[in-house]
Amino acid sequence: MWRRFRRAAGLLQALLITGLPFLVINGQSALRFDIPQLKLYFFGSVIWIKELYLILFAVLFFLLFIISITAVFGRIWCGWLCPQTVLLDLSESISRLFGGLPRRWLQRIVLLPFSALVSLTILWYFVPPVKTMQSLFSDALITGFFLVQWAVIYAELAFMGRKFCTTICPYAMMQNALFDRDTLVIEYDRSREDECMKCHDCVKACPVGIDIKEGLQTDCIACAECIDACVAVTVERNMNPFPGYKGKLLRPKAFWLGGATLLAGVILVVMVYSRPEVTFLITRDPEQLPQRINRYSWSLYNNTDKLQSFELSVEGDFIIIGETALLLEPYSFKKGKVLVRSEGGKDVVVFTLEGDGLTIEKQAGFL
Repeated sequence: MWRRFRRAAGLLQALLITGLPFLVINGQSALRFDIPQLKLYFFGSVIWIKELYLILFAVLFFLLFIISITAVFGRIWCGWLCPQTVLLDLSESISRLFGGLPRRWLQRIVLLPFSALVSLTILWYFVPPVKTMQSLFSDALITGFFLVQWAVIYAELAFMGRKFCTTICPYAMMQNALFDRDTLVIEYDRSREDECMKCHDCVKACPVGIDIKEGLQTDCIACAECIDACVAVTVERNMNPFPGYKGKLLRPKAFWLGGATLLAGVILVVMVYSRPEVTFLITRDPEQLPQRINRYSWSLYNNTDKLQSFELSVEGDFIIIGETALLLEPYSFKKGKVLVRSEGGKDVVVFTLEGDGLTIEKQAGFL
């Protein structure tokens, strides 16, 4: 009963995670971190590493989201959506197709290509998929990361498997602190214990090897395999299964946690997409130069998918010396230096950046 829904949810999530790097918005990956330029492509926008406040707020949003889901739905992520669970379930299903052959070794063989795909998917979130595949075995750095990740992921899946969920996974440990009496869990109906056939099929089906009849346990990943196993037996007797989901989803805690998460998400989106199209920063270098000349360092960030061209100038009794015609590629940044000589102006110099319908003014001190 539940396995079909769980399998569909897992495959949908796997397709989403694997396919997202191939989604292109404004000529760039929908979600990808560019390590050389320290910027995050974020669904048609770009977040620079200097905008640390956005990254911190994004982390806050995801923490609220995780807390909300866990407090209401319990370990639904572990049993339904965790990539480890999805891969292990899928490899087990494939290994069953080969009948009497050793299932454990078949599963390990099946996990080899799956682990490679996971390693590639991780790389795609840092290097565009096409570029990754073109340089997979010609670029030593990409090849090295691919092989090391493949080996680590395969070793964890093939040799630790479900033990990782019950002993090491930090998220599993955190969930236990977020549960309350209304959190969705799988519980054995003790009021009907005398009716139980004691077939122990629920124990045999449990991927983490617990006995649900002994009560709620921290190792339970809420996968509902025990429910399906029990249904297969009780349906012939026109009985309801003994284990089942129990919890209260619609309650005040769910509403205020969900509301806080939604509010944080809306604020994050507004913060990302309300930024100026171009960010211009300029500061005076501390070094002393003769003849009333100061040196200034400037940085220019293009947050759009458009090519931008600008002219840099100064106002008043100052003369600018250096490159003033600036061309900025989409989703790129540029930095440089200019000299400014005073022809009578004092204390403050006003820089004006004009072009493509934008005018930006910045002030900097002059000595």
